[in-house]
Amino acid sequence: MSTERKPLFPDVFVNGQEISAADIAAEAQNHNAPKDKPGWAWRDGARALVIRELLLQEARKRDLQPQPNELEPGMFETEDESLIRELLDLAVTPKVPNVDDTRKVYDAQPDMFRAPTLYEPSHILFAADPTDAEAWAEALQKAQAALATLRSNPKDFASLAKELSDCPSRDAGGQLGQIVTGDTVPEFEAAMDAMEPGVINPEPVKSRYGIHILRLDAKAEGDVLPYDQVKQQIGEMLEKAAWASAANGFVQELVAKAEIIGVDMAA
Repeated sequence: MSTERKPLFPDVFVNGQEISAADIAAEAQNHNAPKDKPGWAWRDGARALVIRELLLQEARKRDLQPQPNELEPGMFETEDESLIRELLDLAVTPKVPNVDDTRKVYDAQPDMFRAPTLYEPSHILFAADPTDAEAWAEALQKAQAALATLRSNPKDFASLAKELSDCPSRDAGGQLGQIVTGDTVPEFEAAMDAMEPGVINPEPVKSRYGIHILRLDAKAEGDVLPYDQVKQQIGEMLEKAAWASAANGFVQELVAKAEIIGVDMAA
């Protein structure tokens, strides 16, 4: 009976061309995965490199020659990046959206196309790194204690902000002034969107900066923008989606025709 162990991750080949374990390990750093599932990042990295190799093989099959574009002053594409771009320019022909397409998107979800919402929030920040479990737990405990005080005495918000907050806004009693959609991090904005003006959020709000006690002093939701004002934006959105769909279809055709060993390419 053989005691030889199988390698943790198998070798990967694309039409006979090997993709090294070192290259896959480097690429895996660009892919998120749960800490207890390191194989997920490896799998996604391997898939990405398989697709890259298939595109380069197809570009060479078509005898394309690299012509690197200048991305910014003094910085150019690599030859491989140039080949892949040239190939996709030739092979991918997305459907061009028309007026009916853009109008359908607008009519189906007009709320997607609003002017920015105006907010006037105040907060008390207990700063903590979300990756530091001890600091996070301590910040949460402090926030919950302060929130309990505010449930009994909401008028103490400004004084508690001056005493406890880790944000410079403490000098203004926690007031952040007027901000609009996109000015703050998504998790903070989502909490404001869910609140009615004039109240303190009943639960601490968690963000990448720490734990917040959030009070929304005022909110003015932006009006739905007229179709003529957003039709170009919708058209560009549909063009990007159509290109992504067509490019994915082209890649899947290459995958279907290829001999790929060592990784399952099923999404």
